[in-house]
Amino acid sequence: MMQLDSLVDAVRTAYAQRLPLRVRGAGSKDFYGGMLAGDVLEVGGYRGIVAYEPTELYLTARCGTPLTEIEDALAEQGQMLAFEPPRFGVATLGGCVAAGLSGPRRQQAGAVRDFVLGAKLIDGTGQALNFGGQVMKNVAGYDVSRLLAGSLGTLGLIAEVTLKVLPRPVAEQTLLFEFDEAEAIARLNAWGAQPLPVSASFWHEGRLALRLSGAAAAVEAACRRLGGTPLEAADAFWHSVREQSHAAFSASVLWRLALPSTAVEPGLDGLVAIEWGGALRWYAGEQGAIRGAASRLGGHAVLYRAPESLRCLEGAFTALPPAMLALHRRLKKAFDPKGIFNPGRLYAEL
Repeated sequence: MMQLDSLVDAVRTAYAQRLPLRVRGAGSKDFYGGMLAGDVLEVGGYRGIVAYEPTELYLTARCGTPLTEIEDALAEQGQMLAFEPPRFGVATLGGCVAAGLSGPRRQQAGAVRDFVLGAKLIDGTGQALNFGGQVMKNVAGYDVSRLLAGSLGTLGLIAEVTLKVLPRPVAEQTLLFEFDEAEAIARLNAWGAQPLPVSASFWHEGRLALRLSGAAAAVEAACRRLGGTPLEAADAFWHSVREQSHAAFSASVLWRLALPSTAVEPGLDGLVAIEWGGALRWYAGEQGAIRGAASRLGGHAVLYRAPESLRCLEGAFTALPPAMLALHRRLKKAFDPKGIFNPGRLYAEL
């Protein structure tokens, strides 16, 4: 098995020679973010669960550990990664945290960053730094471990991560409804304001799937109250949403819009899906006005997947305001003074 020292040595060599590094676990999210640059530093061999305390609800594992291995261990104890990260077959823990992508249950449970308790980071000089702890009360001061979620590896090599885990729900049921876009958004917001055990929602082509999770009595009561049609093979359906193998995600150009859940139609064509109670909208195709439309509604747009030529032209993420860009640069300089980690992966300026 790969040792931590070998990763430290590789980073120190790159630092000394100012060689850019592209940190890679399994490469399952190479499509996401800016252009890939630098010599590949494979970290998939640095793997394995370091500590797992089911009674304390935390797990620590190395960056190259496959998510499937982690989730198999959790399942044996009736527990789960509540933010349901996409696995894309081979995804690793380090890539999961670096990308910061959460799945369908995010609307109820929270995002990746909400479950990161601690991390071991190899910074741009080759120092191994520890942040956070194993329980929420140990997280004090600057919450660097959570800052790593969504950083796309630009602040350092995420070597180990400690995650909060949760028990699996006792009962689950998925209901189907026939609604157009406007009605689906209205219903999702109305239900979100009520004490209902909604753990996921997904609208596509006039059909809204609503997953209820929790105590058996609560799920049964919600089903009676809401009506709808029970969905057969619900586990397979939510797996297709989580892994983005559902037909809604098939376009070669796919935009991901984070919006206020009540936001009305932004006047764009190509809507293919609505998730997270209305707060996540997916659009397909080239959309020249999409970032402006998202901004006017109080949100932002990410070019989630696209051919390389379009990614070069558009950039994956909305440009930062000057003050925010200055803050990002200060963080980058503090953790990676020579800019060797994943240059341009998050923003061209970093």
